[in-house]
Amino acid sequence: MGLTPRQSEQFQLYYQELIDWNRRLNLTAITAYEEVQVRHFLDSLTVILALEQPLSKKMRLIDVGTGAGLPGIPLKIVFPVISLVLLEATGKKADFLKYIIQKLALNDVEVVVGRAEDIAHRPEYRQKFDLVLSRAVAHLTTLVELTLPFCATGGRFIAQKKGDIQAEVHGAQRATSLMGGKMVDLKKIELPGFTDERWLVVIDKVGETPPQYPRRAGVPAKRPLK
Repeated sequence: MGLTPRQSEQFQLYYQELIDWNRRLNLTAITAYEEVQVRHFLDSLTVILALEQPLSKKMRLIDVGTGAGLPGIPLKIVFPVISLVLLEATGKKADFLKYIIQKLALNDVEVVVGRAEDIAHRPEYRQKFDLVLSRAVAHLTTLVELTLPFCATGGRFIAQKKGDIQAEVHGAQRATSLMGGKMVDLKKIELPGFTDERWLVVIDKVGETPPQYPRRAGVPAKRPLK
């Protein structure tokens, strides 16, 4: 998949602004040019390896706990037709997101400031997304409670994970089922430039999430579902 000159320019600008804002905000520990290209931008794009169809105009995505906009913004640059929501609980990081969206001239992107536990109960976001993404946000048992309530039945959740995650995946089976999900794939990412073990945990939304989930802010992390 090649980039257009415009997309290359957007990635370059994204990198420059990320590094500039990182001097004031803790957006990333990775700042070297090549490392950002591989470990942030390319890593974000690997989620397409877990899709059965290309990202298209009719698809609505939400990136939960997006931080500096990863993986959502790289995907939006490469697939500009998608509708994207970036969910971030930290106001200052959200300020960066609003700035960079404008700077990159990205259309149909919404920044929502708040915690997943609260936003997932709002009717306009609950079970409304074809694709839900999250990158290194929480333990998988906690993560499925925070993310699957956003996913429409028939949609898909992809969690980006690193390291030995077999026990984590096994431990999240019941919580996944309880949220209306079904674990369908565990895809290992093997690309030049990745020196660590990276995975995509792929969960399909096969049923409704019970209305009491997610539980109130902080509880999914403190008391993960067993």
